[in-house]
Amino acid sequence: MTSTTRGAGAASWLSPLAQDRMSALYADPPAFRRLWHGFMTARVAIAAVLLLLQGTIYVLGRAVPGWLVGLCLLYLGATLLVRLLARPQPPGPRFDPQWASTIAVDVVAFSVLQFLLAGGITYTPLFALPVLLASVMGSAALALGSTAAVTLLLLADAWWQSAAAQYADTATRFLQAGLAGSGLFIVAFLTNQLASRLVREERASRRNRLEARAQTLVNELVIDSLTDGVLVIDSQNVVRAANPSARQMLGRNGPAKHPPFSLGDEAAWGPLSELAQLSLASAHAQTAELSISHTGLPRRRLHARTRLTAPLHNPSGGLCVVFLQDLREMEARLRTEKLAAMGRMSTAVAHEIRNPLAAITQANALLDEDLSQPAHRQLTAMVQQNAQRLAQIVDDILDVARVEPQGGGAQAVSTPLDETTATACEEWMQQNACSERITLELQAAGTQVAFAPDHLRRVLINLLDNALRYAGPGRGAIQVGTEARAGGDVRLRVWSDGVPLEPAVQRHLFEPFFSSESRSSGLGLFICRELCERHGAAIGYERTRRRRPDGSAQGNEFFVSFRRAGAAADASARPRQDRAPARP
Repeated sequence: MTSTTRGAGAASWLSPLAQDRMSALYADPPAFRRLWHGFMTARVAIAAVLLLLQGTIYVLGRAVPGWLVGLCLLYLGATLLVRLLARPQPPGPRFDPQWASTIAVDVVAFSVLQFLLAGGITYTPLFALPVLLASVMGSAALALGSTAAVTLLLLADAWWQSAAAQYADTATRFLQAGLAGSGLFIVAFLTNQLASRLVREERASRRNRLEARAQTLVNELVIDSLTDGVLVIDSQNVVRAANPSARQMLGRNGPAKHPPFSLGDEAAWGPLSELAQLSLASAHAQTAELSISHTGLPRRRLHARTRLTAPLHNPSGGLCVVFLQDLREMEARLRTEKLAAMGRMSTAVAHEIRNPLAAITQANALLDEDLSQPAHRQLTAMVQQNAQRLAQIVDDILDVARVEPQGGGAQAVSTPLDETTATACEEWMQQNACSERITLELQAAGTQVAFAPDHLRRVLINLLDNALRYAGPGRGAIQVGTEARAGGDVRLRVWSDGVPLEPAVQRHLFEPFFSSESRSSGLGLFICRELCERHGAAIGYERTRRRRPDGSAQGNEFFVSFRRAGAAADASARPRQDRAPARP
């Protein structure tokens, strides 16, 4: 199966965006940045309110000390710098100077205001800001430590005010400081617990998203790698997703475009569209055999099965999933299974035929010794000839069925390539009476290849028969050539000016019982491949252009790459894994 890389615009199977990156899940969560910016903005706002409060007191006619205005300006500047320049860092398990300096600035600023009671105003509620900042953005130890520091400052302020004799009720002042500290401890504890729970839930959510994304990628990889086509069609006849196999089946001269696209764009897709809409309308799965017939191209027969998903938003919002199978590929698999069964049966039959055939041959030879009339001896000669033919057929069947190690004794055979090719072509041209349609270009004179002569003749005859079936009537319609390349590779090619082969046919060229014609057995190219692998050669196909008497033309070329006889002998002395032939 051909591996396909998804394009940048390809839609995901299980998520709306195809370009999501798993690394994005490891980035700083947006919620953390929003909290950070929210707290920093609140600090700037409180600093601005403090400065505005001093201005309001001054407008009302009361004197405002200069140091107080300077303190508010300094605090406002510090909060602005942190808000604009600092970069949020998630709190770690150790003491972080960034958090301590931020909280310390607030505690110092509010403590100065509280101790001096500027303007007779109490600033105790402002201490909630550093406590909340430490509780939400920091660890439990930092939250409780900050709250304890604020509580001690409030108690110290109560003692200071009592020592200054500004309040007669000292107990009330200490009671208020204690209650404020207790309230801050409760707020710090509850807030830290809620923040910790939110962090755990967010981590679990990130982990679940990561696992879901990984599962999505695995599902997409599996679906894209399926040999069966998979389509997802909605009620508007729009293909929402399609794997490469489905796009290849639907395409005209190649894969269809990436989803989304409408099945109404091509008239050839009409049967598929009708089947999908029937499934959606009846709310039942359907099974059918369809034909995709593009103008000017052979018909493609498909086996289609539909399945329905649950409705997405409304009763009519479900999706139809269509599974497509190329019937020719299904038939090829059946032919392969049939070949395996026939191979076992033919091997058993061939063994059973050998003994009576040997008896017939021996009896015929004995009978021939006692005959004197020419007519009778002519009959025994016919029996002998046909018995030898049957024996050769039995040997061929056993050769194909027998599993031999690669690089066996067949590779040690040395055969002159050009001489064997010329002899086989001359015999074939006389038998088929088509010498005017074939040309020879033998350019490997003196080259010996590691291939049995009879097997080489059989491979060449099969390729010539296949070329004759599809070649045109003109001169040079079939071309046979040999060449010995500088790198040591020796090649035999058989070219014909036939029409291009479909991609689906190319994928199964060398499979048994696969043929684009109903009258062909589909064993010719399979036998060629088996014989090539037996001798360490490789057979392949490509579309090439060759010169003819009336000009150049595109055609189908089958080529066999041999090993030289000397190279094959050297390879037989090397370990077995170094000699595995390339399969076409």
